[in-house]
Amino acid sequence: MHNGKNGFTLIELLVTVSVLAILLAVAIPGFQSFVVRNRLAAVNNDLMTSLNLARSEAIKRATPVSVCRTNDNGVTCAGNWSSGWMVFVNTNDDNAKDADDAVEPLLRVFPPLPAGYTLNATNSFTNHVTYDRSGAANTIGTFVVCNDSDETTARGVTLTRLRPRLAVAADIGTCEAP
Repeated sequence: MHNGKNGFTLIELLVTVSVLAILLAVAIPGFQSFVVRNRLAAVNNDLMTSLNLARSEAIKRATPVSVCRTNDNGVTCAGNWSSGWMVFVNTNDDNAKDADDAVEPLLRVFPPLPAGYTLNATNSFTNHVTYDRSGAANTIGTFVVCNDSDETTARGVTLTRLRPRLAVAADIGTCEAP
């Protein structure tokens, strides 16, 4: 219904805006779940990266390397896993980072999770994971990554003595902190 002039009629504009509104109403919820799934996967990948880094550095350096939670950007092992974590050489195997970076170098710090996301660990390693010089972990268990405590979209990493692996649905526990 074009009237021959260089413009749109009010009816054409209303139909276009209505169609756009319907498309957005359908697309936005799907896009939001896409974003949540991608953020969960990114946190899971960061966790796998940190555990694999700790294991490989422990073997390479022939000394213990730890991953611990930190809420002060890698100064101390404190806080909860959602507030961030760090990988450091744990020369004296005391599961705490020493202040002297020459003795116990900080290898990498991972930032806090976005609002609404949580990272919890089973009771076996609520504070830290340490790999020895042969690459064996000091404990086993599972990390669980959640968004707004929604266990249907939760992701996880299962830690065995030798290697971390992506958790299967049966391994993923609760989104609640232990």
